[in-house]
Amino acid sequence: MAMTLRALLNRRPSEQTNAITVAFENEIFEVRLRRHRQARRYTLRVQTATREIVVTMPPRGSVRQAEEFASKHGAWIAARLRRLPEALPFAHGATVPLRGVDHRIEHRRSARGTVWAEVGPDGERLLCVAGEAPHVARRLRDYLKREAKRDLEAASRLAAAALGVTVKRVSIRDQSSRWGSCSSTGVLSYSWRLILAPPFVLDYLAAHEAAHLVELNHSRAFWRVVERISPHHKVAKVWLDTHGPSLHRYGMASD
Repeated sequence: MAMTLRALLNRRPSEQTNAITVAFENEIFEVRLRRHRQARRYTLRVQTATREIVVTMPPRGSVRQAEEFASKHGAWIAARLRRLPEALPFAHGATVPLRGVDHRIEHRRSARGTVWAEVGPDGERLLCVAGEAPHVARRLRDYLKREAKRDLEAASRLAAAALGVTVKRVSIRDQSSRWGSCSSTGVLSYSWRLILAPPFVLDYLAAHEAAHLVELNHSRAFWRVVERISPHHKVAKVWLDTHGPSLHRYGMASD
C-alpha cells in the first residue's frame, strides 16, 4: 500500500529496515541500505546502470544515522540522478546501437521469426522484432545477448590463442559495476552491453580478460601482456570511460 508523504517522513525505522526514503523539494527517493563489515563511515552512491541509490553503513551503524546522513545529501542525489543518461526502453521506433552502429527498432507483429537485422530501402539500419508488442523488449534483449555471446566468445578465444592460454568458458551477464571479469579457473564473464559498443572496444575487453589468464592482477606485467595483443587498448579505454555509462540506459524502463 502506498504511504503518504507525512507517513514516509514520520515513520520510525526498524533496525531491520533495508531501505529508507529521502525527501528533497517535491521528490521522494528510495535509498537502499547496505551494511559492510569494513566500512568505517557512511557513504552514498548512485548506481549508473540501475539508478539505484545506496547508503553503505558501518557494521554498528544505525538506520536513524543512515537516514540523517542521506537526508543531508538530498540535493546531491537529485542532481546526480538528473545527470544520468535518460532511460531508453526497447520499443518500436527507438534507436539502439548494434556494434556501434545505430539501428531503429521496428516491430513487425505478423512477421515470421523473432529478431533480425536488415537494411531498409532508404539505407536505414533496422532491428526487426516479430510477435506481440509485450514481447518486443524481451526478444530484443535475448537477441543482443546471443550476439554478444557469439562475438565475445570468438574474440576471447582468439586472444587466448595468441597468448597460448585456454578459456574454459565464456558467460554473458548484465554486470553493472564492471565490463568483464576472469576467474582463476579460466571462466571469462562479460556484460552483454558490449555488443552495443564498436567492435574495437569489445575486442579490447576480450584481450583484457584473456590477459588475466596470464597475469591475474593489474600489474605492469599484466598491461604489457595486454599491449602485445591489443595495441590500441588505450583508445578503447577512453571510449569506455566516455561512452560506457550511457550504454546502461538502453533497455531500461522509463519512469
